[in-house]
Amino acid sequence: MSTPAPPAPPAPPAAPTTVVPGGTAAAGSIDARKTYGIGDSQVHALDGVSVSFETGKFTAIMGPSGSGKSTLLHCLAGLDTLTSGATFIGDTYLASLDDKALTELRRTRVGFIFQAFNLIPTLTAEENIKLPMMLGGDTGDKEWIDHVITTVGMGDRLKHRPSELSGGQQQRVAVARALASRPQIIFADEPTGNLDSVTGAEILSFMRNAVRDFGQTIVMVTHDPIAASYADRVVFVGDGRVTGEMIDPTTDQVIDHLRNWD
Repeated sequence: MSTPAPPAPPAPPAAPTTVVPGGTAAAGSIDARKTYGIGDSQVHALDGVSVSFETGKFTAIMGPSGSGKSTLLHCLAGLDTLTSGATFIGDTYLASLDDKALTELRRTRVGFIFQAFNLIPTLTAEENIKLPMMLGGDTGDKEWIDHVITTVGMGDRLKHRPSELSGGQQQRVAVARALASRPQIIFADEPTGNLDSVTGAEILSFMRNAVRDFGQTIVMVTHDPIAASYADRVVFVGDGRVTGEMIDPTTDQVIDHLRNWD
């Protein structure tokens, strides 16, 4: 007697499409779990996180050290993989993509801004800004790229290499690079962590304006209540779980909420 074929694996759950009435999800996770180690040394960096991020909005993710906020961001962006559960960008489940398709998605649909800038030292500012498109053999939309460069105030520094730029200028290049290809979503990990308060405020203002004026979607991890106040929404994470959220946050409201962590 022939052995029956094993049952097909269940289809992934449908990605939620609404975050608030009338909004749609640009990205999110469903029961996301990420475990490091084995046995007694296991660490549950993510412990069943289901959250979505609305298109055309600026969302901050906050939590104490070790809360899982950066792990969540990296899994949402396809930079790390889950132990179980699902992450999606738009209507695409990241786990359904092979390495080549995932790389293509990150290049064409996702922008990244990191605390360490992550610029290529041998390339000029202009080349760094255009790098994601150059890798795909695309020149991009010149009018849009010129507008982004003008908006971040780097038009007179395009031929300079990163070592010839200040930290704030390097981060402006990184922000321009993230916006240049008009990605579906930008993930930012402590983007002002290496900047002084004045320069950090300038970068955050530009990110805020990119959402308001360009309809960009940004998800940012930060520990700074002032940075979080630039967002439309704050998602609070603790012990690998979503513990709450705040709409239209102010600095004082975020600080009051953070006192509960102590």
